Formats: sequence, C-alpha cells, structure tokens
Amino acid sequence: MTRPRPAILLPLVALLASFGWLYRDVLTKLVYDWGHDDNYSHGFLIVPIALYLVWERRDRLMTASRQPSLVGLVVLIGSLLTLVAGILGAELFLSRVSMIGLVAGTVLFVLGWAHFRILFFPIAFLLLMVPIPAIIFNQIAFPLQLLASRFGESTLNVLDIPVLREGNVIILANTTLEVAEACSGIRSLVSLLTLGIVYSYFTDQRGWVRVFVSLSTIPTAIISNGIRVAGIGICAHYFGGEVATGFVHTFSGWALFVVAFVILFVVMHGVQTILPPKRLSAVTVPSVPTPSEVTL
Repeated sequence: MTRPRPAILLPLVALLASFGWLYRDVLTKLVYDWGHDDNYSHGFLIVPIALYLVWERRDRLMTASRQPSLVGLVVLIGSLLTLVAGILGAELFLSRVSMIGLVAGTVLFVLGWAHFRILFFPIAFLLLMVPIPAIIFNQIAFPLQLLASRFGESTLNVLDIPVLREGNVIILANTTLEVAEACSGIRSLVSLLTLGIVYSYFTDQRGWVRVFVSLSTIPTAIISNGIRVAGIGICAHYFGGEVATGFVHTFSGWALFVVAFVILFVVMHGVQTILPPKRLSAVTVPSVPTPSEVTL
C-alpha cells in the first residue's frame, strides 16, 4: 500500500485542525459528560470503534471513484448553521449533532456518494456518543422507573412478600425502596444498545439480523433491570434496608448487565440456528484432461 502523499496529508491536517478549533468547546463539554455521567461513559469507546470501522473499509475506499457532490456543501452549510443555533440557544445536543453532520457533509463534498455509502455506518455510529436531550431523557426514564417498579412489585407478590407500590416507590414491611432515575434502567439500555450494535455487526453479515439483535437489547435491558429491582427488594425484605444501598445494589448492576449480555448472545445464537446464514457452496471445476489423456 502506497503511503499518503504530502499533498493529501497537508489538507487533511488543516481540516482536522480547523474542526478541532471550531468545536473545541463542544468537544470539551462532551468529554466531560462522558467522564461524569455514568449514562454515557461508553462514549469514550465510540470514536475508536468508528475509526476501526473506517480502517476496515480502507480497501473499498481506495478503489471507490471520487466524484465530489454539491449536496455535501448543502449539508456542510446546514451543519454550521445548526452549530450556530446550538451555541446561541445554549442547546448542546444541536451543537454535538452538527459535528456528525459536518463529517458527513465533508465526505460528500470532497469525495462523493461512493465514499459516503461506504462510510455511512461508521458516521451514523457516532450518534451513540451524543447524550440524549434532557427533555427526551426524562420522557424515557420515568416510564422505565414505573416499569421496573411494577415488575419488582409483581415478583414480590408472587413470592408472598408483603409489598405496596405507590408510583416508583416500593414499600416493604421493614423498609421503603425508591426506584430512582439512576435505577430506571436507561443506563443499561443505552450501553446495551451500543453493545448490541457492535456485537451484531461483527457476528452476522445480514442487515435484518443486525437490526433485530440490536433492537432486542431494549426489552432485554428492561427485563434485566426489573429482575434487579425485584432481587434488591427480596434482599431488603430478608436482610434489611441497608442492603438496598450497599454492596448488593452495586454488584447487582454489574451482574445483571452480564446476564443481559448472555441473553443477547442467546438471541443471536437462536436466530443463527433457526435461520443460518447462507454459505457459498463449493463449485466443482471439471478437470481438464492432459494431452496424454486425450483420445483420438
């Protein structure tokens, strides 16, 4: 493979430097959120994985035809306007999404549609690093809190443990448990969705299987979190309310995340067992007779 020429490297370095300067404040706040918000700690992995996906496509990118498109210029201008709107409106989500739009527009404007189609998945994958807007986050988190509370209440009733639920508060005989936002399951939902996309991408080449397995992480995360809440309720009933905020609470989060991944593995294995991917059958090439074998 030939090394990139300076004529290509210099514009690339200038482009990256301009991008870094333009989004320096946005990137700083984004990295800060990754490090301080457990809901999005997986953000540190998104960019390296996206870069690997680009590197994986390097041969296709080298052979793709370069036909710059003016549509990319429209996307670039729209992304820059979105950045301005996000800064003026103090809306971080718009500013962060504009970064991905800028990358997509640059690929289209400089390289064209052939390269954009090859890079579509790595670019779209970057959306997973952007935290959900607070208004949407709250709309998702609260119903998940109620689901986890109801699941825990139903499980405790089945086990004949006296329980009363008021909203997201579970009242036991010796303690009261509140399913807070952090225990709603949205943290494991976002992380599992990311894991499901990556796992299905490297496990199966069929698009519908990747989509199915990725979407299956949603009910998996909800059920796993409900089991966690019920388990904490059982431990609190028999061993006291201190368990709910102690080691069991922390350990159950990690343990059920592992259980959720096992469920994800079982789903993928089940799909591939019922509908195995098609494999190219070996083609038998007829042997060519040697001159000594030719009969006159």
